[in-house]
Amino acid sequence: MDSTWHEAADRVFRARFEPFDVTVTVVVGAAGVAVVDTRGSLAEGRELKEALRTLTAAPIRWVVNTHAHFDHVWGNAEFVAPRLVPPASIWGHVSLPGNYEFDLGAPEARGMIESLRAEDPSSAARFDDLEAVPPTELVDKHAVIDLGDRELEMLHLGRGHTDGDLWLRVSDADVLLAGDLVEESGPPAYGPDSFPLEWAATLGSALELMGPETVVVPGHGDAVDADFVRQQRAEIDGVAREIARLHAAGVAVGDALEEGAWSLPREVLAHAVRRGYSALA
Repeated sequence: MDSTWHEAADRVFRARFEPFDVTVTVVVGAAGVAVVDTRGSLAEGRELKEALRTLTAAPIRWVVNTHAHFDHVWGNAEFVAPRLVPPASIWGHVSLPGNYEFDLGAPEARGMIESLRAEDPSSAARFDDLEAVPPTELVDKHAVIDLGDRELEMLHLGRGHTDGDLWLRVSDADVLLAGDLVEESGPPAYGPDSFPLEWAATLGSALELMGPETVVVPGHGDAVDADFVRQQRAEIDGVAREIARLHAAGVAVGDALEEGAWSLPREVLAHAVRRGYSALA
């Protein structure tokens, strides 16, 4: 994977990092640098800081987590004291501090760490020194970071990939950062904390902020445009409508995947079906 920084728009840079093909975005202002998502471990956070220094010597003053998933937040500890002095302020949706991915002692977090170790034993050591640092600057519906000569706007437009997804807008550059509400390198990621029946409406609200020249940066993959988001919204809406149809027809949740006519690959929809049926119960 090419982890080179690419300028998506004026002083807005993105790079893709393995593992997990996470797209990190950096917004540079006169007062410093805002980093959007910090990757999935302390080691990956350190690598990210080193990569940032190839881009700019400006101080890293802000970190924003687009949502709570580990591959976007477990590098946070590299951006606060004692590893970064003065520390960056960490921003995220109000739901994030209570998420189990910030509680490494929680059974769900322990189980996830063991699964990650088993998936890739050769790099399991990166989870030896984990430290979860949740955001302390919390966003409900809307907040703004003053970067000195420009603003970074944070908006919660509804649930979808999780309950705490933030959109970030750099209006002077016509850039919208989508987190995992938009996926370019693969199909939309429905997890056990997703909201498949609400996701399309959230994308619809975001589309109202996009023009024909808007650059949209997803949480995984290359930058896209409003037409790409519009098409992905249609696919996600198709999944929601099919879940509702099957549920209304009395099809059992265990049979829905096989019986449905799906707008996205069946193999990525197990959580979507279970979550959708649960919401309709």
